[in-house]
Amino acid sequence: MSESVEHKIKELSKIIEEHNYNYYVLSAPTISDFDFDKLLEELIQLEKEHPQFAFPDSPTQRVGGQITKDFITVKHKYPMLSLGNTYSEEELKDFDDRVRKTITEPFEYVCELKYDGVAIGLTYKNGKLVQALTRGDGEQGDDVTTNVKTIKSIPLTLRGTNFPDEFEIRGEIFMPRSSFDEINREREEIGDALLANPRNAASGTLKMQDSAVVAKRNLDCYLYFVLGENLPHQSHYENLLAAKSWGFKVPDSVIKVNSIEGVFNFISKWDIEREHLQFDIDGVVLKVNAYDQQKTLGFTAKSPRWAIAYKFKAQRVATLLESISYQVGRTGAITPVANLKPVLLAGTTVKRASLHNADIIEKLDVRVGDTVFVEKGGEIIPKIIGVDESKRPVGGGNDLFATALPPTKYITHCPECGTELVRSEGEANHYCPNELECPPQVKGRMEHFVSRKAMDIDSMGAETIALFYDAGLVKTIADIYVLKKEDVLKLERMAEKSANNLLAGIEASKQITFERVLYAIGIRHIGETTAKKLAYYFKNIDALAAASVEELLEVGDIGEKTAQTIVAYFADSRNVEIITRLKQAGLQFQLSDEQLTNTSDKLKDLSFVVSGVFSKFSRDDLKKAIEQNGGKNVGSISGKTSYVIAGDNMGPEKLKKAEKLGVKIISEDDFITMIN
Repeated sequence: MSESVEHKIKELSKIIEEHNYNYYVLSAPTISDFDFDKLLEELIQLEKEHPQFAFPDSPTQRVGGQITKDFITVKHKYPMLSLGNTYSEEELKDFDDRVRKTITEPFEYVCELKYDGVAIGLTYKNGKLVQALTRGDGEQGDDVTTNVKTIKSIPLTLRGTNFPDEFEIRGEIFMPRSSFDEINREREEIGDALLANPRNAASGTLKMQDSAVVAKRNLDCYLYFVLGENLPHQSHYENLLAAKSWGFKVPDSVIKVNSIEGVFNFISKWDIEREHLQFDIDGVVLKVNAYDQQKTLGFTAKSPRWAIAYKFKAQRVATLLESISYQVGRTGAITPVANLKPVLLAGTTVKRASLHNADIIEKLDVRVGDTVFVEKGGEIIPKIIGVDESKRPVGGGNDLFATALPPTKYITHCPECGTELVRSEGEANHYCPNELECPPQVKGRMEHFVSRKAMDIDSMGAETIALFYDAGLVKTIADIYVLKKEDVLKLERMAEKSANNLLAGIEASKQITFERVLYAIGIRHIGETTAKKLAYYFKNIDALAAASVEELLEVGDIGEKTAQTIVAYFADSRNVEIITRLKQAGLQFQLSDEQLTNTSDKLKDLSFVVSGVFSKFSRDDLKKAIEQNGGKNVGSISGKTSYVIAGDNMGPEKLKKAEKLGVKIISEDDFITMIN
């Protein structure tokens, strides 16, 4: 009896998934909605009566019903890098030129649409969906597997047999416009606030706690990137076609071209046709097809050199500038903000827009009361791009050309603490120099300090920091490490469990490695990559603090301005006191023994130019090895260059220049001998 029930459930599941595939992937249903619902009801009833045969990949999972209170953060096996963006065909030509300088043999581009949704990474093992992760910060994302299982176009079990035992496929989850419009109609009827746009609606839906609600939102997904160790093909496009045969919804719009002209034709076509799509796109994506050529091109710190996104021109509207306010950032930078008469732009209601800095205000001659043109830079952040001077009110009196609107005068003092603003030579922004006492700067610095890429103190977000700051418990980042449980419990919304989680998070952060601590303390101009270079170069905070501008300039990619900022930071006794207190609290201010194991001073005082393609290192790994052994990477050859490490296809101009200046040229194997 039980064998026949199990067989019946498996057969019914298979039939239902086939109908799901026909309807949601192929858009070619072979059964009525009524008949489909009857099949699903039968399966649900059978699983209810025989729960031992309710399998994790059952079609009933698509109905939802599980509750997820906390979404677990998981590290990506392959980092989810962002793409470089451009709005210019000229810059696409420049991209093409750079590719052709590195790759001398024929190559192909793959052209894809750029979906305006939520990036997702799906992991399959033995043909079963086992994990779905959001992009997060690129290094780690949230596990939303339960909710993703409700999306009917995503296969729970793959078709065929020729897929790898384990692989990841990435794509974009989006909300079709029809679903978005229907939800807003329902919300309007019951008096709820309307959803702003399909992208935000998809993002919010994916993080809902009740998967049954997610299932009703009718999310969809296009897949466009396969990753793994044993993929069937050595090229991007061919693996996408394979993924399509495994049951994935791979877009039919994806094409291969062998010239930049083919790319421009693709852009022209979709710039027009995007208006007729049932989902939002904001551009196209261009990728070099062959994996070996992608490897040759390599990566920057943030994005691949073998791919680029072309963004369509932003939409523009006109509205009234009602006032200008000024915001203070964590670095003290002042950002003027235009407060606008609300206007609909690219699916969202815009009330505020950036004015960037004093130069932009002067250049545009923006005045309160003007009718201004607003567009979304990158379809995300609204900005003012011009003034409709024909609509500027005219003043009274005899002068017919006089205006009733006075020119905008930029503020001279901080709107938060009253300190006189400064603007250094060559800087676009005004700054409030009161960095250790100006409230937004202090709170902003703390928010940066506890953020995921820095000290990663989960239970301490912006609201908690504001609560502590306003209560006088924290005035600097060092105060975080002397918080007492009894003080925390006195605050609003802080119960026993919350206080324990917070203090546990603070204690755990003491194990964060030196380069992240250096990034966390918030020295101006020091991002993640620069912090890592400084950490490996100087090994500990004391050596960095004692460095002169000249010594700092010896570190790869450290410019004059950054070097001066670092020296000024450690010259301030208040900063030194904060570092001392953080040391006493137990934070890591030197490289660990494990990190030092892979470092040496063998290349100290030597500078290297890396050129060409290598077999034992990627270019980035080669540069990392230079830095870890005390050497300096430089971008161009000069008389001061110690060595050029030459790989295959080294640029002929660099070779000529090295020979002319007498710079020694070594091979990859020569370099390995040097560091071993």
